[in-house]
Amino acid sequence: MRNVLNTLRVLEEVAARQPVGVGELARVLDMPKSSVQRALVTLDTAGWIRAGSGEVTRWVLTTRALVVGGRASDDLGLRDAAVPIMENLRRRTEETIHLTVPEEGKVVLIERLETAKPVRISMALGHALPLHASANGKAVLANSRTDVVRRLLTDELPRYTDTTITDPDRLRAELTTIREQGFALNHGEWRSDVGSVAAAVMGGHETPIASLSVNIPMSRLTPESEAGYGKAVSEAARDLSARIGYLTPPGQA
Repeated sequence: MRNVLNTLRVLEEVAARQPVGVGELARVLDMPKSSVQRALVTLDTAGWIRAGSGEVTRWVLTTRALVVGGRASDDLGLRDAAVPIMENLRRRTEETIHLTVPEEGKVVLIERLETAKPVRISMALGHALPLHASANGKAVLANSRTDVVRRLLTDELPRYTDTTITDPDRLRAELTTIREQGFALNHGEWRSDVGSVAAAVMGGHETPIASLSVNIPMSRLTPESEAGYGKAVSEAARDLSARIGYLTPPGQA
C-alpha cells in the first residue's frame, strides 16, 4: 500500500511541477531518490508520464493523465474559478495559498500557489489534512451542519503536536469563534512548524465546498499578522463563493 501511495504522490508532483527531475521530486516529497525513481519507472511503464526532451531526464504528464484528470469536472471548475482569486490573495499576503476540498472526513489539497520567499510551506497536491488540526479543516467544520461536527466528535481526536486540540468542548468553542470572526487559525496543530489562516468557501447554507488558506511558517505568524491574513482570506473566500454562485446572506458578510 505504501508503494502505491508513494507512486500517486509522485504523479501529483509531476503534474504540479512538470517538467521535473528525480532530484527535485525527492526533495519536495522528502522521499529517497531510489523510491522516487521506482515510482517514475512504474508511471512511465503504465503510460501516465513520459520523459521530456533534453539531455537531463525531466518528466511530464501524458495525455492519459490529462484525460482522467479532466473527468474531475467539479474540482476543475472550482480550480478555474479559484486561481485568479488565489493569485490576488498571494500578491496581497506574499505567502503560499492553498485550496482544499472536504473529502471523507478530511480536507484534500487540490491547488496551491507558492510564495517567492525562500522559507515556505511545501505540500504535495492530493495531501489530506485532518479536520480538527488544520485551519482549512476547522474552517470547513465551523460552517458545517451540527451532525457533521457531532460525527467527528464521536471518535477520539488524534494528537499530532503539543498544540493539537483534542478536547471536544474546546474544539466546539473554537468553532464558535471561527464562525464569529470569519476565519480559522492553525498554530502548529498539525505540524509544529506550520501555521495557517483559512476561510470556508460556501456552496449553500451550512454547505462548505472548499476552503482557502494562507500558509506561513510559524516563525512568520504573529498576533499582529493574523488579523490581516484573516481579513484577506475571508474576503477571498467570499469572492470565490460568489463566483461559483453562492451569495452570502445579509448580515453574514
